[in-house]
Amino acid sequence: MTARPAPPVPPAPPEGPLDAAAVLELYRRAGGLRHGHFVLSSGRHSDTYLQSAVVLQWPAVAEALGRALAAPWHGRVDVVVGPAMGGVVIGHETAAALGVRLVFTERVEGAMALRRSFTVAPGERALVVENVVTTGGSALEVAALVGAAGARVAGLATIVDRLPEGAVLPLPYHALARVAAETWEAGDCPGCGSGAGPEAPGSRRGVHQTGR
Repeated sequence: MTARPAPPVPPAPPEGPLDAAAVLELYRRAGGLRHGHFVLSSGRHSDTYLQSAVVLQWPAVAEALGRALAAPWHGRVDVVVGPAMGGVVIGHETAAALGVRLVFTERVEGAMALRRSFTVAPGERALVVENVVTTGGSALEVAALVGAAGARVAGLATIVDRLPEGAVLPLPYHALARVAAETWEAGDCPGCGSGAGPEAPGSRRGVHQTGR
């Protein structure tokens, strides 16, 4: 008989506060912080990839991250809004820690939309929650969507900030950790010059690309 592979071992949440170093250590131990040649959901290429799904697959870890992410927002939020897929699990845990509900957005013909009978009400204070913010584009689309519905955008919260150095977002912003990583347009990517195609682990682009 073929032996079954051993199941992955969950990274234990630290007993102390989840500071930036502890968050990144969770990613490393879960295999969620990788180095190589990747194409991101934005289409840009990078030598660093953060895969939050392998970290958040462990409920105790997701709960701990959600509590940490919620901490600055208690009493300031009525609803959490997360873009699918990256904002769904961590958005749910953040909403649970805040004692509010979660709704999530999906893309319909390329544009963010609220589906599945989800709504936000005029005057509600909405917190946009993401797992990783690379350009801020998706989060700002979500903020514009809920703002157009009359909700007040309280801010944006994310586990990991990997925005370009010096980038400023036009709303209150909080991240548990930061990863500085180079990104390039596909035509300028030094990794593509080697002839090896980038991996595309994100949900929008499949598993692997073999060419540029």
